[in-house]
Amino acid sequence: MERGDRFDHPLIERYASQEMARLFSPRARHGAWRDLWIALAQAEHELGFPVAAEQIAELKANRDRFDWDAVAKYEKELRHDVMAHVHHWGDLCPKARPIIHLGATSCFVTDNGDLLLYRQALRLLEQRLAAVTAALAAFAQRWRAEPCLGYTHFQVAQPVTVGKRACLWAQDFALDLDEVRRVAGWLPFRGVKGTTGTQATFLTLAGGDHGKVEELDRRVTKAMGFGKSIAVSGQTYTRKLDWTIHQALSAIAQSASKFATDVRLLSHEGEIEEPSESKQIGSSAMAYKKNPMRCERVCSLARYVIETANTSAHTAATQWLERTLDDSAVRRIAIPESFLAIDGILMLVENVAKGLVVYPKVIQKKLREQLPFLATEEILMAGVAAGGDRQDLHERVRVHSRASAHAVKAEGRDNPLLQLIAADPAFAAIKDALPDLMDPARFVGRSAEQVDAFVRDEVEPRLRGATVGALGSEIRV
Repeated sequence: MERGDRFDHPLIERYASQEMARLFSPRARHGAWRDLWIALAQAEHELGFPVAAEQIAELKANRDRFDWDAVAKYEKELRHDVMAHVHHWGDLCPKARPIIHLGATSCFVTDNGDLLLYRQALRLLEQRLAAVTAALAAFAQRWRAEPCLGYTHFQVAQPVTVGKRACLWAQDFALDLDEVRRVAGWLPFRGVKGTTGTQATFLTLAGGDHGKVEELDRRVTKAMGFGKSIAVSGQTYTRKLDWTIHQALSAIAQSASKFATDVRLLSHEGEIEEPSESKQIGSSAMAYKKNPMRCERVCSLARYVIETANTSAHTAATQWLERTLDDSAVRRIAIPESFLAIDGILMLVENVAKGLVVYPKVIQKKLREQLPFLATEEILMAGVAAGGDRQDLHERVRVHSRASAHAVKAEGRDNPLLQLIAADPAFAAIKDALPDLMDPARFVGRSAEQVDAFVRDEVEPRLRGATVGALGSEIRV
């Protein structure tokens, strides 16, 4: 079948990195299976099980030899993916064939192999999150003191600074970084548990020696780089582990969607835009358009991950007794695809964060238009301090504000509030001070100082020793 005649998965072809795609490839997955079989055979040999050193050597020598057509032929006949690989590897390793998978059930390789890949994928996302957090922190520092309109309910509110707002984005990703690190460090191994989790077959192989079985579990767990195995299992590890991983991925998607949505809103306001290429086309018909396509893509992929995470919740809720196989197909799709999508999302977010375009003149213009309204309390307090009657001045400010709002909204005029107040005899004592009361810096509080403290106390400690920017950028624009 030619490429144009089959479905190409967008997550592979358009969004995710080669690193993440390779991690969930058949070679990576089945290579992990072989590592597990080697670790099991090695531990069994060391503990006196019927496994010879030359058999282990043969397995290691053929670890990277795969004949995918042969595997496919075996699976078509056997209708069992694990046994297809056992038979294929047995053909490559005739001496070791009798001891491949000795005492194990399929979930020894499928579950433990998945956990290996998930942990590696989490570590890759850790690097991506560190890079995103660093990029947003750098942007926040650059614009730490640039006043801009704040918005609540997407209505004009007290001013903040561009950098302060960026810290809100960076904080979400910093929290995600914490969680990814926690889950990757906490994630337990399934270990050597047997068909229904009782280790009965291994106990038979060990001649009834419980200590040997416990040591076998410990040795294989350690050999695969895990600090602990799960205490008890059925045939599978509890699918609560998948839900924990999926929650971390969903949380990243939420942070990314919030960031991208904010940039889209600010793009509409003309204050901030995502980067764009010199020949980038926004619309096939409306040549003037410059759409926030990268942020829209982030929101689209994030929506998919957030919804897909629910499959792990349903799977955990419906595992019958020691296990049921209705988890298999959905896990093969939902979890790898979520990792691939988050990988693509974080590359996009880093790209946007590093290339955000700020329009200070637009920001200042919009601030000037609204500042008279926002400054009315300052004006009122200054008038009272100069000897005015608070209630009288409040009423005059209210009347002038209503008139100004009508002029702006109904007549399309510039905000006349400052002029109306300056012309009011009741404010004559502070007329000359009105320009100073309009200084935007008076209204942003400790925004700039909060940026400094956030970067110093929250970002820098998290990034200390982290790998930032070491991965290739493969953004498709």
